[in-house]
Amino acid sequence: MPITNGTVFMPSVLTFIGIPIHGLETIQCWIGIPFCAMYIIALVGNSLLLTIIKSEPSLHEPMYIFLAMLGATDIALSTIIVPNMLGIFWFHLPDIYFDVCLFQMWLIHTFQGIESGVLLAMALDRYVAICYPLRHATIFTRQLVTHIGIGVTLRAAVLVIPCLLLIKCRLKFYRTKLISHTYCEHMALVKLATEDVYINKFYGLLGAFIVGGLDFILITLSYIQIFITVFHLTQKEARLKAFNTCIPHICVFFQFYLLAFFSFFTHRSRSSIPSYIHITLSNLYLLVPPFFNPLVYGVKIKHIQDKVVKMFCSKSQA
Repeated sequence: MPITNGTVFMPSVLTFIGIPIHGLETIQCWIGIPFCAMYIIALVGNSLLLTIIKSEPSLHEPMYIFLAMLGATDIALSTIIVPNMLGIFWFHLPDIYFDVCLFQMWLIHTFQGIESGVLLAMALDRYVAICYPLRHATIFTRQLVTHIGIGVTLRAAVLVIPCLLLIKCRLKFYRTKLISHTYCEHMALVKLATEDVYINKFYGLLGAFIVGGLDFILITLSYIQIFITVFHLTQKEARLKAFNTCIPHICVFFQFYLLAFFSFFTHRSRSSIPSYIHITLSNLYLLVPPFFNPLVYGVKIKHIQDKVVKMFCSKSQA
């Protein structure tokens, strides 16, 4: 690799440095165990969720279809990062081709955007179901659900593409080929460049606001209106039923966006947070939702509980 005045040209290969805990590099293999366990639980839980929703006609409603979209997104997102992460921790395979890194970046940020869009769709579905129950079936038709699924996918996929082009076309010189992460994240890569990265940072911020920021605002407004409507219900049982349908969505909403905002702002600020803490929490940001979501929905949604019990009881009797 040619070097000029201590600056490397665009590297053909990048190297992840994993979770750099000074003096404890030899125990990194143990760090992969909890991540692997979370990944296995996420795969099993979300696959079970998808199987139940697909096989049970009574669950072919907008709320459960969106839940299936969320499960499929979680499987894809965790599968993109965990094998690469375990390759670093267990098999000492930290290298990745530059173009492959960009492709991984596109996949990760695309599925993050899809997950945010699906959470918004779920919030709007609950808003219509609780605030306008008589119009829910006519508003959230199968056609609308399909259009929403296509729309959130295209929005996320298209908005990420300029980030890749700005890196590929504008940034030609890098300080190092060592990337302080276990996966290819936009700002983690942009920070390595020696050139002016203002445009890259600006578009990254703009894209994050268009997807995550607007979704967060709309989801928050939806639940505020839901709570106002629920508090005006005269029957206590109706209030409890409405709250129970919203609780799992709210839990998933908070854990997704709290971790997302932490990762986003620490990447863009000159924080004193040690790099290994930031990298660990960034990994958890992508792994906790796939691990957490099926557990929340399995515990809180009675229809899914009943189908799980029925599935395992029928297998045990057979």
